[in-house]
Amino acid sequence: MKHIHPLILCGGSGTRLWPLSRAHQPKQFQPINGDGTLTFFQSTVQRHRTQMFSDPIVCVNARHVETVGRQLREIQCKASILTEPVTRNTGPAVLAAALYLMAAEPDAVLIVLPSDHVIQGDLNRVIARMHRAAFDGMIVTFGIHPTYAEKGYGYIMDGGEFDDYPGLHRVERFIEKPSVNVAQSLIDTGFAYWASGISMFRADKLVDEYRRYDPATLEAVTRALTAASPLAAETGLLLEEHFFAQAVSQPTEMAVFEKCRDIALAPTVIEWDDVGGWTSVHSIGLKNESGNVTSGDVVLLDTRGSLVRGSDRLVAVVGMNDVVVVDTDDALLVTNRASAQDVKKIVEHLVALKRREAESHRSQVTEWGGMKTMQAGAGFAMDLLTVDPGKQVTLIGEEGVSRVLVVIRGSVSVNGNRSQEQLTAGLSAMIDSATSVTLFNTADGAAEIVEISCGTVIAGVVAPSLTQFATGVRMADYA
Repeated sequence: MKHIHPLILCGGSGTRLWPLSRAHQPKQFQPINGDGTLTFFQSTVQRHRTQMFSDPIVCVNARHVETVGRQLREIQCKASILTEPVTRNTGPAVLAAALYLMAAEPDAVLIVLPSDHVIQGDLNRVIARMHRAAFDGMIVTFGIHPTYAEKGYGYIMDGGEFDDYPGLHRVERFIEKPSVNVAQSLIDTGFAYWASGISMFRADKLVDEYRRYDPATLEAVTRALTAASPLAAETGLLLEEHFFAQAVSQPTEMAVFEKCRDIALAPTVIEWDDVGGWTSVHSIGLKNESGNVTSGDVVLLDTRGSLVRGSDRLVAVVGMNDVVVVDTDDALLVTNRASAQDVKKIVEHLVALKRREAESHRSQVTEWGGMKTMQAGAGFAMDLLTVDPGKQVTLIGEEGVSRVLVVIRGSVSVNGNRSQEQLTAGLSAMIDSATSVTLFNTADGAAEIVEISCGTVIAGVVAPSLTQFATGVRMADYA
């Protein structure tokens, strides 16, 4: 059997998992069980690191390519990264990967894997059994035996088993997100499966189906791949934006699978959850005798059936049942489990108010170390930068913004200001307006620097030159 190519899709914002998941740090890149554990993305990669699989291909939006590269290095995994300049749903991303593989291996078999699901069980055994059908030209979708009527999932109806492929079934039809009553009636037939979002097929098969059903998207993605540029710091390509934006924004299921004659269903007996909200995190978590799932510094008293997730401070919950409490460094969520799906509405409200908490965390991990927004207001911002040993970071200067750098631990050399300076703990440097500087840490330990930025204020509103500091989004080059 030829190697199967894992294609890991890293789209999605995970708004129902706020405040853990943010626009700039979505759920797939967050640790599943608290700090120090694998992220959803890393867990997906690790699940398919056996001799049956090639190194993965990762499709990710341009804003998250550095996060993908860093998390791959943390688990010492090589991968090819296809970067989407704009979001176009799963269809164009999967098509780009198929075209990418076809250049060297037209009959390559891909397994498409969402990066933000939790799976327990031997999924790889089912994948191995379905390989021959996929290689022979079938598009195989993996269906999960439903355990309850979920209105947020798509359903696949079983059309009976194939004679030539043991365990593989025909697809009678797809049903997209039915009501709870309809979902229950489907389950009662015994022929309904949850659509997992996992599928397997040959690269040239998917391209042929796009040629048949959506030739315009095929042409747009082909041109975007042909005109793609290599990534600066990672192995992979940045798809060309003008052409990629012309692709129809549709999921692969709608664009191809629901129309294709060679579609098939692989019933899969595993524990699966797409972790669409905090109730899912509670359901898949390790529960104590009171049915509570906890992580971080948490103390509970007379509390049952709850999810409590701490951060860098003590969280105490007393006399509460069936609640969700999620504490981060800049936001606290408290809700009952029955209302947890409405967290998305909170995020929409925060976006409308242009609150930073909808976009990013105060603390951000970077390739060179990390940064934390300590304080921000009209005309000023104060950030804590951590530069790891042997790393460097370039801070981009802006017109009208002056800065002071104060080293509080370790030492760094500062290049690009009036002259090169070596700063040790207790020393500071004034950075001229519009001047970019590079901080080098050549020491053995991490360096911590407080950066204080001051700029002009108009009618009490932070000037545009300071907006990126106030929102915690920094223009920085790093190596």
